[in-house]
Amino acid sequence: MLVRAVLLNLEAIYKMLINIRSREAAMPFIMLAVLIDMAAIGVIVPVLPTLVASFATTQADQAFWYGVVAAAFGLSNFVAAPVLGALSDRYGRRPVMLLGFMGLGVSFFGTAMSTSLMGLIIARTLGGAMQANVAIANAYVADISEPEERAKRFGLLGAMMGVGFIIGPVVGGLLGAVDLHLPFYLAGGLTMLNLLYGYFVLPESLPLDKRKAFSWRSANPATSLRKLGQLKGVGPLVGVVAFSGLAQFVLYTVWVLYNSFKFGWGPRENGWSLAVVGIVAVLVQGVLLGRLLKRFSPQKLAIWGLVSSVMAYTLWGAATEGWMMYAVIAVNLLGGTVTASVQSMISSAADSRSQGQTMGAVSSLNSLMAVVAPILGAPLLGIVSHYPQGDWRIGAPFFFCALLQVVSLYLAVLHVRRHRQRQRQLAT
Repeated sequence: MLVRAVLLNLEAIYKMLINIRSREAAMPFIMLAVLIDMAAIGVIVPVLPTLVASFATTQADQAFWYGVVAAAFGLSNFVAAPVLGALSDRYGRRPVMLLGFMGLGVSFFGTAMSTSLMGLIIARTLGGAMQANVAIANAYVADISEPEERAKRFGLLGAMMGVGFIIGPVVGGLLGAVDLHLPFYLAGGLTMLNLLYGYFVLPESLPLDKRKAFSWRSANPATSLRKLGQLKGVGPLVGVVAFSGLAQFVLYTVWVLYNSFKFGWGPRENGWSLAVVGIVAVLVQGVLLGRLLKRFSPQKLAIWGLVSSVMAYTLWGAATEGWMMYAVIAVNLLGGTVTASVQSMISSAADSRSQGQTMGAVSSLNSLMAVVAPILGAPLLGIVSHYPQGDWRIGAPFFFCALLQVVSLYLAVLHVRRHRQRQRQLAT
């Protein structure tokens, strides 16, 4: 009787899981998956530069090798992201996301067990090649959203990323202060949890009638980026994604090292600073963005967000005390609206059968910038790393980011002017 009861319970649980998986795809499903994914990534951010430092001899050496590790991840992701995006257009979003969760898990556990810089590089390269979850998540949202809803929903997705970056860096910083390897084991465990969630709970968002054949020719990065540039109505937005993405990835590359060199921060302090970044992201994208979109178009939000970003990068570079970094994070609210606004405009220009490939192309472009950013940002920080703590010249990477955002702002204004001209032509 006991055995029979256990079997019946297991059968009931199995049927329940099948029913959950058969539910219609909706925002809460993908938001939870992104939350767990970004928490796992956030856990390692405060400690990865310190782990690299354990194999380096000087601050300049640390900056160089951290740039190599970051570039390895970005390069492999640049090559793989459009392929994974195209595969998601053919086979659905869910199986590709499951592959991404598995890839991240292998990367995290491999990083934790690495005993050399080469081991770190190999682990991060593998993780980059198998991980395109952000792009697939954006395509998932596009699948289940009307065009007019996408900016707001991309903002909600960004808010979940922000929550992940509230939880992850704090936990990673606290664990990293105990043992540098603990955060990576925790991150690997979280990705395995996400793999189970994706397998048993996450429903598919792409109907069979909207899937398209896979083509290696169209999935390679060069073709993918070319098609992105050819999307009607996108034009200069590709440049906005590129330059603002490069600025953002330079910030990601140097943030922890910059604060360590300039203010003497460790994993704990950097973890808390990244948590504040996450809090602001949640506030902006989860609360303010929806209200702002009721009053302003995505085009206007993108422009004002870029203006705010130019000022923020300049002030971060000029900061002479650690508390100033927090102050700038708090006032740069509009800077958090840029990504969702631009993604919404690009997504609306693509048809429903190509959302995965389009978002994969955007991810591939961002990944290319993630390759370039460490090559530029890490050596630039290394050049000024010998200056004493508090010296404004250590802020050189942030001043470079401010210049990049000025270029993005110019391209965004150019896009808006062309868009208005097209609208007037259509009206006449």
